[in-house]
Amino acid sequence: MKNNLLSRIKRNAIFGTVIVSIISNIAVLPAAYATDGDTSIAMSPMNERVVLNPGDHYDGSFKITNPVTSSHNFSYKTSVVPFFVDEDYNVDLESDASYNQITEWITVANTEGMLEPNSSTVIRYSIDVPANAPAGGQYAGIKVTSKDSTDEKHDGLNIKVSMGAAYLIYAEIAGETIHRGEITDISVPSFLLSGNITGAATIKNTGNVHGIAKYTLQIFPLFSSEEAYTNEEDPVENTILPDRTLYNEITWENTPPVGIFNVVYTVEFEGVTQQVSKMVIKCPIWLLFIIIFAIVALIIWLALRAKNRGNKRRAEA
Repeated sequence: MKNNLLSRIKRNAIFGTVIVSIISNIAVLPAAYATDGDTSIAMSPMNERVVLNPGDHYDGSFKITNPVTSSHNFSYKTSVVPFFVDEDYNVDLESDASYNQITEWITVANTEGMLEPNSSTVIRYSIDVPANAPAGGQYAGIKVTSKDSTDEKHDGLNIKVSMGAAYLIYAEIAGETIHRGEITDISVPSFLLSGNITGAATIKNTGNVHGIAKYTLQIFPLFSSEEAYTNEEDPVENTILPDRTLYNEITWENTPPVGIFNVVYTVEFEGVTQQVSKMVIKCPIWLLFIIIFAIVALIIWLALRAKNRGNKRRAEA
């Protein structure tokens, strides 16, 4: 993102200003830490999930910290921004859609302040849901950015960089909510020359509210019931927003260089479960060449042996 902005600045001006926003992944993260040189900010938690009824009032809060490792005071300001994702599932804090009406319902109590190193403060906010609020998902972010910026030079350009983080709100407005989705693709490779065993899945949320996708990978050595890898006790989970499609992979990072394994990959979303169970062969290319060479050598040896026997029988006749 930063490189793209720099490219635009080069085309349009000699000097420019870049605002860099550091936000959490769509998956649930308990905390975030954003840093720019000697300026830093920690935020905990990074998101809130809440179910509200039309007409409800809700009070929430989160904490921001200027860590002890920082050498500067952190002057901040807060703002409410729309939160959604684009078709490639990149976080979007600018576009305003029907799922972002909640931005008009949020009030932040402390809109600006200053933190010394090793100090914290609580950002408090409230949500007042209108009586005629539509049912379904509503999404917003409370953006905390530095009031002060640091000067940096990039390829001869003077760039002002501002650091920040965004607290994401996933709200479900009660009513005629639709929890529905499709697992459009799920796969596990049958043969690997290199790399790790990976299960991949694509899920589309066809409802009007966010849902949680769960991914479980189990791997057993051939002829063994003892798991070589499993994440059953801590499955990977991703939040998928309505009208969006998410591709995700789960990987056994320490796959041995050689082996034959039985793999079971299970994906669950909104009551739909799909599973792939197959045998996966991991064979590096050097070993594959050795095997091919051995097979070819065996074929040649058997052919020569058969030919010699034939020659011997003809000679004896």
